Amino acid sequence: MRTRAIIGLLILGVLVFLLYSLREVMLPFVAGLALAYLLDPLADRLERLGVGRLAATLIILAGFVVGLIMLLIIVVPLAAGQIASLVNALPGMVSKLQGIIVERVGPVLQKIGGTDVVSELQSSVGSLVGQGGTWFLAFLGSIWSGSQALVSIASLLVITPVVAFYLLHDWDRMIAGLDGWVPPRHRDTTRRLAAEIDNAVTGFVRGQSLVCLILGTFYAVGLFAVGLNFGVLIGLISGFLTFIPFVGSLTGFLLSLGVALVQWWPTGDWLHIGLTVGVFLVGQFLEGNVISPKLVGDSVGLHPVWLMFALLAFGTLFGFVGLLLAVPVAASIGVVVRFGVEQYLQSRLYTSEEPVLLAEPEE
Repeated sequence: MRTRAIIGLLILGVLVFLLYSLREVMLPFVAGLALAYLLDPLADRLERLGVGRLAATLIILAGFVVGLIMLLIIVVPLAAGQIASLVNALPGMVSKLQGIIVERVGPVLQKIGGTDVVSELQSSVGSLVGQGGTWFLAFLGSIWSGSQALVSIASLLVITPVVAFYLLHDWDRMIAGLDGWVPPRHRDTTRRLAAEIDNAVTGFVRGQSLVCLILGTFYAVGLFAVGLNFGVLIGLISGFLTFIPFVGSLTGFLLSLGVALVQWWPTGDWLHIGLTVGVFLVGQFLEGNVISPKLVGDSVGLHPVWLMFALLAFGTLFGFVGLLLAVPVAASIGVVVRFGVEQYLQSRLYTSEEPVLLAEPEE
């Protein structure tokens, strides 16, 4: 048992080392694997309708490529323009927000602690904003550099559909081959664990993707109706980041609140500031009580804290490849840990009332 554990850990270490070493060229292949995994149920459904596997694969990937091209032609240029405008306007908005905070809060603090407190407040606000922006840009930069050092966008768009085509066409055959490698005495347990991992990954990815789409649309429409500058873009960003629990809503809320204060506080328009806050309060209520329970549920077994750690850690270490692998790896580890705890609770080490010797005494 000890020898097999050591061999398993060595194999795992080699795989992690190879993944880290080849992270800059693995993006199209990992993306193709993820695409084939997500589209396999649709291919199986078409097969049940009488469509051959090859024809089903061609139909699905053709539709995906057409949709992706339309997205790149129509949506991406508009979003890129809005993002560029927001990035250019962000330093000015931060300066105005800093001035508003010092102007409104400064007199109160000056009465309490004197002039030094006001200067310290101004310095602290600027330092906090600067450090937050630096950290966020560094995180995005690590993802960008990790995914684009050797692989360009063009190669990603060309290689990923090809990889997805071959994997999707041979998916059932590959799964059957992997199943045949498992020793017969362990197949039932392995299949059960694989089914639990599959349910956790697909349940979360598909459910959370719908949650992102619904909330992104709600925030974009709500902030646009309120009249917030860059409201549509902030809403879409918030919806996209909702894939990471709490991060999307918190990021969108802070960003929209800062823009709302700069836009309406100097004129004393508290109504629109309150409406901006109300959009996110309503969105959080719907997400927590209606949308997420219906679409994601509690059966996926991915705790939000564990998921946030996995996404941030894998994204920092492996770039965009890490973001693609974070959810399945986190789900797999969660399933294996729960299985280990279940075996422990059923073992003599836990249930026996007598002391259990872990090793034979030496004579």
